[in-house]
Amino acid sequence: MLLRLLLPFLALVGIAMAIGAVRAAKEETIPAPAVATPAGPPFDAYVAGSGIIEASSRNIAVGSPLAGIVEVVLVEVGAAVAAGDGLFRLDTRQATAQLEVAKAAVRSAEANMQKLQSLPRIEDVPPLEARVAEATAELEDAQSRLAMWESIVDPRAIARDEMDRRRFAVRIAETRLADAQAMLASTAAGAWAPDLAIAQAALESARAEESRLATELDRHTVRSPVEGQVLQLNVRAGEFAVAGLNTTPLLLVGTVDPLHVRVDVDENDAWRLTAGARAVANVRGNSALRTELRFVRFEPFVVPKRSLTGDSTERVDTRVLQIIFAYDRAGLNAFVGQQVDVFIEALPLTVGGGS
Repeated sequence: MLLRLLLPFLALVGIAMAIGAVRAAKEETIPAPAVATPAGPPFDAYVAGSGIIEASSRNIAVGSPLAGIVEVVLVEVGAAVAAGDGLFRLDTRQATAQLEVAKAAVRSAEANMQKLQSLPRIEDVPPLEARVAEATAELEDAQSRLAMWESIVDPRAIARDEMDRRRFAVRIAETRLADAQAMLASTAAGAWAPDLAIAQAALESARAEESRLATELDRHTVRSPVEGQVLQLNVRAGEFAVAGLNTTPLLLVGTVDPLHVRVDVDENDAWRLTAGARAVANVRGNSALRTELRFVRFEPFVVPKRSLTGDSTERVDTRVLQIIFAYDRAGLNAFVGQQVDVFIEALPLTVGGGS
């Protein structure tokens, strides 16, 4: 009896649920309100593109030419820097010690050069002059003795070997005098020219090594390549800085006055654009924030599309022409790296084209 009553009841419940589902399907779905009002184009004929704000010098990823421990970071995020300003400095103790050794070598080479250039010393000449005078006197004495022996008329009065000894004594005295005169002349002439050349070369080599090590020490301070702003800082004192290309840059700097907008335009619409075309940029999320852009240049190489908008119909296998526009920083409240919607005045579509 209970089963007979339950089956009709379940049938009625199923029919009621089916009728409710049909009515609900026929009701009009009210779309959710838009998070932000989309920007509208200000031109009759236009090409829309996705743009990204960047520094006018490009966003420069600053690396380190040397690997080492960071001794001190000299800037903060957002700080204004001039070209050549220090950004951070690596540990300089070893480089400083090597430079001090090189400076000592320069001082030694300079002292040696000065010593050679100051020759002869005043106190070196008088003793050599005295030796010349002594040798001259000995020669005169030997010549006088020889002359006395030669004045004897009778050769039998003197021995032959004695006469030879007198002549040899004169030759020895002459040699001693020539040696003393040569020593005096050499000392009076100062340093020998080849010695001066060697000393000069040694001095130049020492100075070159000092300059090289000074440059090496200066390389421990990484400096800003442009005047601009520190956009990103990813290094701290005490961290190890790896030389070369890093996946995450140690610092990001760039010139921010003016700013540039890099706009990707589909290659299918590229033919509609002309140099000097007018354009406007709108901040995403607030279409009221808008600024006019100044045409800068076309990037002449068409590249694969990388900046995606998230549209479900967007093609990812296309290529884009990149166009650079500029605007004054005060003209738009936006930041480097932020995406904007850009409308560019373009040639109208021909018959058969899409809209």
